[in-house]
Amino acid sequence: MRHGKKFNHLSRTASHRNAMLSNMAGSLILSKRITTTVAKAKALRKYVEPLLTKSKEDTTHNRRIVFSSLKNKEVLKELFDEVATKIANRPGGYTRIIKLGSRLGDDAEMALIELVDYNEMLLGGGEDKKEKKTTRRSRRGGGSKSASTKSDSSAKEAKETKEEAPKKEAKKEESPKTEAKGAEAPKAAAKKEEAPKAEKKETKSDDKSDEKKGDE
Repeated sequence: MRHGKKFNHLSRTASHRNAMLSNMAGSLILSKRITTTVAKAKALRKYVEPLLTKSKEDTTHNRRIVFSSLKNKEVLKELFDEVATKIANRPGGYTRIIKLGSRLGDDAEMALIELVDYNEMLLGGGEDKKEKKTTRRSRRGGGSKSASTKSDSSAKEAKETKEEAPKKEAKKEESPKTEAKGAEAPKAAAKKEEAPKAEKKETKSDDKSDEKKGDE
């Protein structure tokens, strides 16, 4: 029996275990969530959370301490530039472990370990979503607010239709007048054409009278 066992050795030597946890921590910081066994996830939580706490204070000393564990410049930049600003207001508990069941091959318990502040589904779906307003309908007398608003809108629509009806009738009455004006226009043109004809008749009669006088 192993008394005073403070951490899980994961059936590995110290160098192998540290290299594995360093690689898993880098993958967690870059991908924000990884799938592994429950034992490794619990060991990774103890390994990575102190590093996340160090990243809150961006100093050269803290960067060197974190780099000695992660040994990757890309992971270090991602941690101090983006992840640190995301977890700045969280006092601890930066990771979450969700059990996924057993693996088919060796029946090992699997789990998903992720950064808490990057899961928008469990945080309430994000801040952009608006809350839906619910209205309650009652079958008893008095009606609800929605029914009263509908009745008010229907009354307004009825008034508008009543006001528009006389306007449409007035437009219909004006239309025959315009038609009459259009009919009078050809009549005036016909009168203008008759006037030159009358003048021609008068000139012909004058010519005949002059010829009679000449014969006399």
